[in-house]
Amino acid sequence: MSLPLSSSPWTMARWLVIAPHPDDETLGAGALIAETARSGRLHGIVYLTDGTGSHPPGTAGLARARQREAGHALHRLGGDRSMIDCLGWKDANPHPRDGLEFRRAAQRLGAWLRDRRIDAIAVSDVQEHHCDHVAAWHLAQAAIRHARRGVTLFSYHVWGTAPGEACRRYHTCRMPPARRRQALRAHRSQLSPLFGDGFRLDTRTQRMPAADCLTLRRRLS
Repeated sequence: MSLPLSSSPWTMARWLVIAPHPDDETLGAGALIAETARSGRLHGIVYLTDGTGSHPPGTAGLARARQREAGHALHRLGGDRSMIDCLGWKDANPHPRDGLEFRRAAQRLGAWLRDRRIDAIAVSDVQEHHCDHVAAWHLAQAAIRHARRGVTLFSYHVWGTAPGEACRRYHTCRMPPARRRQALRAHRSQLSPLFGDGFRLDTRTQRMPAADCLTLRRRLS
């Protein structure tokens, strides 16, 4: 069972969404983005990787295309392209959590959280199988420590399902499924042979729910 986010303590929270790759924002947090953008509570989207692991190495123009697609998707969800920040990590090759690059990214994000007065982060779940999804979760947690600010950590679910009743879960408002599908269609590189042979989102994954389920992972104050 999940509770409505709209009647939770985070009704007026300022949100940041962290996505491992362009398209994860729509697949896992599209309804959250639409809801918070509509109420002026969305204050950033951060992409961890350049997304180029979806196609063979050296595919020309792919990184730039995936950034453009992310901007189009966010616009269709009701957000502003100026909210986007890309960390540019190599797809499927996250920095070690004890390394300098990871620490620098966590410090940068921590300053971002502090400067923008972010209250809540939504990030891919730590239990998902992709290494970039797990890395994004750990980076969010590290950034909160650097922020010196109370920030609540939620996870959204792209390739997995929400955990059981032991975890507190919240659901967003429902959004029109057609609008969410339209946002996903902005990611043409993941849905068509635009860049030749590469990853394709399967039909089942494209059938996104009207609302997002967010799992409360860490509440700080």
